[in-house]
Amino acid sequence: MAKVVTFGELMLRLAPEGYLRFVQSDKLQATFGGAEANVAVSLANYGVDVAFVTKLPTHEIGQSAVNSLRKFGVDTSKIVRGGERVGIYYCEKGASQRPSKVIYDRAYAAIALAQKEDFDWEKIFEGCEWFHFTGITPALSDNMAEISLEACKEAKKRGITISCDLNFRKKLWSKEKAGKVMGELCHYIDYCIANEEDAKDVFGIEADGTDIYSGKLNHEGYISVAKKLTDRFGFKGVAITLRESLSANDNNWSAMLYTGEKAYFSKKYAMHIVDRVGGGDSFGGGLIYSLTQGYDAQQAIEFAVAASCLKHSVEGDYNMVSVAEVKTLAGGDASGRVQR
Repeated sequence: MAKVVTFGELMLRLAPEGYLRFVQSDKLQATFGGAEANVAVSLANYGVDVAFVTKLPTHEIGQSAVNSLRKFGVDTSKIVRGGERVGIYYCEKGASQRPSKVIYDRAYAAIALAQKEDFDWEKIFEGCEWFHFTGITPALSDNMAEISLEACKEAKKRGITISCDLNFRKKLWSKEKAGKVMGELCHYIDYCIANEEDAKDVFGIEADGTDIYSGKLNHEGYISVAKKLTDRFGFKGVAITLRESLSANDNNWSAMLYTGEKAYFSKKYAMHIVDRVGGGDSFGGGLIYSLTQGYDAQQAIEFAVAASCLKHSVEGDYNMVSVAEVKTLAGGDASGRVQR
């Protein structure tokens, strides 16, 4: 049975070719993606036994979504079939000083309308050691907030490690509602993942001396954020990704893992971005992999950041890299030289 289970929405991604704008393009490329599905694909590519749980229609588009996971080795046997809609998101890639844009068309999707009885957590969690979801999932509907809470309670009852990426999405819910719902869920979570803005948007906790738009980061401020989160919720670990946005194409990328005793910072990568979507999810996948493999805290954060750095060079939501490739980058080979 799957040792890792991820739970969330899998969407159809429609995007213009290259860097064309929506208003320029006369055709859209169709792929699939979604936060927790992206994590599952990363883990499957690392050789982990992982299952993804969602609800998708039985029609051909729903099946295509399932197939997009199967080809990477993700266990799709726990996906519930039913409903009428696959959620859609439109993605326009930014360039230079023009930011990327995302437009959602996900209302009334099958997963958003799911009911508690759709998910048999006793069967889903059979043999499971790690459960992962993000703040996007409970934001989909009040039902999904309740289902997410039920999943966390059932996982905790079974001694399963729980991780969550806060992933605040202002287009899905308000800061006030996110704070209330995630505040309850976080009491069950062992490892919390956030970025520069999530802790502030969801819980009103922000790093002093940091401006995400200028690219200036204060390490001590992030240690303070992680400590406050840990003191409030009792997390075993808090991972914060640190993105310095120089432009839509060029970012500096690093992260911190706080264990309650010490903060571990990764090396920093100067990235020229091919596709930014899924960058945080690939970080989560790398972190889960490294922690389940027994890496120490420094090794874990280095692996997660290197995995995510590589994802920024891959088109689409899914991170299609191997453990060996991640270890090569984490080990210091960032040359990008041709391998023969």
